[in-house]
Amino acid sequence: MAFFSVSVSLTRLLSGASFVAAGFATALVFSSPAAAESLRVGVSAGPYGQVLDEAARLAAEQGLDVEIIEFTEWTMINEALHNGDIDANNFQHKPYLDNQIAARGYEIVPLDSSIVVPMALYSESADTIEELPEGASIGIPNDPTNAARALFLLGEAGLLTLAEGAGATATILDVAENPRDLRFVELDAAQLPRSLSDLDASVITLNYAVVSGLDPHDSLIIESEESDWTLVWAVREDRAEDPTIRRFIDIYSSEEVREFIDVTFEGTILPTW
Repeated sequence: MAFFSVSVSLTRLLSGASFVAAGFATALVFSSPAAAESLRVGVSAGPYGQVLDEAARLAAEQGLDVEIIEFTEWTMINEALHNGDIDANNFQHKPYLDNQIAARGYEIVPLDSSIVVPMALYSESADTIEELPEGASIGIPNDPTNAARALFLLGEAGLLTLAEGAGATATILDVAENPRDLRFVELDAAQLPRSLSDLDASVITLNYAVVSGLDPHDSLIIESEESDWTLVWAVREDRAEDPTIRRFIDIYSSEEVREFIDVTFEGTILPTW
């Protein structure tokens, strides 16, 4: 019978000279006595990793050894993939990946979409959007693609209007109408939950929200399943047709994993298959 074991030992991972130890929190190692193949898959800490853990458990039952590596700093995940320290990752939407490729010259390509992990607007002082005061301070992520994503969500909430043609690279300079004179505070995405007490509201990605104990059901507005920011699998160009990677993606995109997502996250994470 196949089995899996959990290890927090980082010794094996540190053997790659280019791997940055501070970039991840834990490594979960899944193995099977009959496993003839193995993969290393990177993910940011939080619910994305929980879904991958479940897929890795199922993979172990089928003889595929998958090591899930959780990074505390998501800017290191594509770097690790580029350097060959991991075989694939599943933590980012395509606009973010496109920006990373353009900025850093990574030879990385997207494969299948996986899940929609909704971004939401949270507040400690307001229970509804209408309760936000004039001139409210609104925290948004300071990385380009998630800043644009946050601005689109605020637009859906009726709090602002973006200039015509503003797309996945929109910035606060593209805000054409700001009727409530909102003040936008750009912060590192990981800092936004901790800054809620200093701001009127913040737009926070689900992984950081859940890790910080925020409940998406209590948010003022949340993205729907029609979001343009669906997570994608990413691999190096030379591994785009790798059958072992494809095999794990197929296991991930199964009814068993869909059921796990539905039960565990109660509709706050949406499968795309």
